[in-house]
Amino acid sequence: MLVAALSRRLPPRYVAGPRVHLGAYFEIDVASYEEDGSIPPGSTGSVEEGGAATEVWAPPAPTIAVTTGLPDQDEYDVRVYDTRRQLRLVAAVEIVSPANKDRPEHHAVLVATCAARLREQVCVAIVDVVTTRQSNLYSDLLELIGQTDPWLASVPPSLYAASFRWRREHDAPRLETWTHALAVGQTLPTLPLWLAENLAVPLELESSYEETCKTLRIP
Repeated sequence: MLVAALSRRLPPRYVAGPRVHLGAYFEIDVASYEEDGSIPPGSTGSVEEGGAATEVWAPPAPTIAVTTGLPDQDEYDVRVYDTRRQLRLVAAVEIVSPANKDRPEHHAVLVATCAARLREQVCVAIVDVVTTRQSNLYSDLLELIGQTDPWLASVPPSLYAASFRWRREHDAPRLETWTHALAVGQTLPTLPLWLAENLAVPLELESSYEETCKTLRIP
């Protein structure tokens, strides 16, 4: 519903799409892909234009080799791309899941992802309606970059929505945020989603939520 609502407001050069990644099992992505040519079985080298085989480089043994895994993250987000700049990502809406808040390492993964996007001049919005966990990822993000928000109380709210972007003003980096505390039963806010320096569209959370309930027949 967020994608549908944004698509009605985005200028023609921008496209929005969903991305869902449930651990390591399921993924929908708006990105484009290329098929890589497969290497024939048993091939030990490549053939250059002259027909001469070249030896494949054999790397040394790894420094360590352990049985382990990286933290699997449930990801629910909406991404907006600029088609005039080779589908450059310009905005991302992160829908926080319980798995994003259940462990410190999961906090760190999402916070680091948001910080990396901000550095690339991507507008980021976080919508956190997880009532079973008490952490605040927006507060964690500010702590990562060495900043604080006077809006945050000594105990940051566990339900919130925030939109932020990093831009340059007079050759100095400037972080701008729009934050709202949420509560069960209250109307969801509208956040600015920045597509360019002087271009934003409204991210209308309440109308998208109402449309979702109507479509899924949720009373």
